[in-house]
Amino acid sequence: MAWLQRLNDPLRHPLSTDLGETYSSLLARLDTVSPFELAVLGGRAMPTPGLAFLVGYQAALRMLWPSAPASLGALCASERRSVRPADMQVRLEDLRLSGSKDFVTAGLDADWLLVAARSEPVGEAPQLSLTVVYPGEPGVRLEPLPALPLMPEVGHARLHLDQALCERLAGDGWDAYVKPFRTLEDLYVLSALCAWLYGVGHESGWSQTLLLRLIGLLGGCAEGSRQCADSSACHVLLGGLFTQFAALKDELNLALSQTPGEWATLWQRDQGLLEIASAARAKRLAKAWASL
Repeated sequence: MAWLQRLNDPLRHPLSTDLGETYSSLLARLDTVSPFELAVLGGRAMPTPGLAFLVGYQAALRMLWPSAPASLGALCASERRSVRPADMQVRLEDLRLSGSKDFVTAGLDADWLLVAARSEPVGEAPQLSLTVVYPGEPGVRLEPLPALPLMPEVGHARLHLDQALCERLAGDGWDAYVKPFRTLEDLYVLSALCAWLYGVGHESGWSQTLLLRLIGLLGGCAEGSRQCADSSACHVLLGGLFTQFAALKDELNLALSQTPGEWATLWQRDQGLLEIASAARAKRLAKAWASL
């Protein structure tokens, strides 16, 4: 467990005015790491929970697409607050994309974009493909969105595509990419935020008991990273990890309230990140629990 041996690295990574630069300099500092190590060690080093979220999100992307470029990327799936294939209007025809995606995390800073698009022949059941486009290329336009109350340092954008040339990844866009990403994002963001809290606690002298509980959670997350993201076992394990984390809420809030600095304020601002997809996660857990 190389991540555990490096977990007490005391250096906080500075925030650059450019998220891409912040991320690339973090990678240079971490050297070669697995996606899970990226989430944990990168999340541990970030100055805010929002930036820890971003690192966990990047780790999940690399589990989804192992050959992804080393630079900052984003997944573009949602349209009108839905990721259901039947609700999507972005179309892929002859390796060209047209349409819009509503909400792209760190879209303005990303070097590459994974775009889910409808690709079935007219009149047939919805089918998705996952494609890659690059900001700045003809037909690719990103529109900045207003900052959110959560993690305001991580911007969001709307993506507009007009006959944009793309690359198409192998496999079904829903089963191989969009569907498992929801689980991967939950797991790697939880890992990054637990590591961020551990870092605050280690630097601030929290009780050994609380720090060990966070390490135990990270150990469970490490096991989750070895599971197939669409398996019932992974969903049940992830449900257990979120239940354990929820049980620490009061103890964490008390420890943060007694910690000097702005850590408590940052956590109060961003802790809702883990609730964003809670309804979908609960549905996956219920289905997995029944199947086991």
